[in-house]
Amino acid sequence: QVQLVESGGGLVQAGGSLRLSCAASGSIFSINAMGWYRQAPGKQRELVASITSGGSTNYADSVKGRFTISRDNTLYLQMNNLKPEDTAVYYCNAEVPGTTMGVMFNDYWGQGTQVTVSS
Repeated sequence: QVQLVESGGGLVQAGGSLRLSCAASGSIFSINAMGWYRQAPGKQRELVASITSGGSTNYADSVKGRFTISRDNTLYLQMNNLKPEDTAVYYCNAEVPGTTMGVMFNDYWGQGTQVTVSS
């Protein structure tokens, strides 16, 4: 199994910056992709950014040019020029190959970290 622990959330004024971190432990060598998701009250969870083991990245249009995802031994999300619309709980996600017949992959999730942007 994979365990994920997130940190770095907090309260910041519009235009400010935050850096989120996600520490992974367990069967970490089996991870082939990781990403950041967010969920605001009353809204569906959405993908913010993702990165594969080969370094390929993908971003939601709403954060492109402001957020940067990266990975070494830890997964990071650098968030610049934050807006009130970015307020949400941010979740770390890891994808690993499935080991059971018919299962392509398994998802693991952190507990989330709150990001609040004031105007």
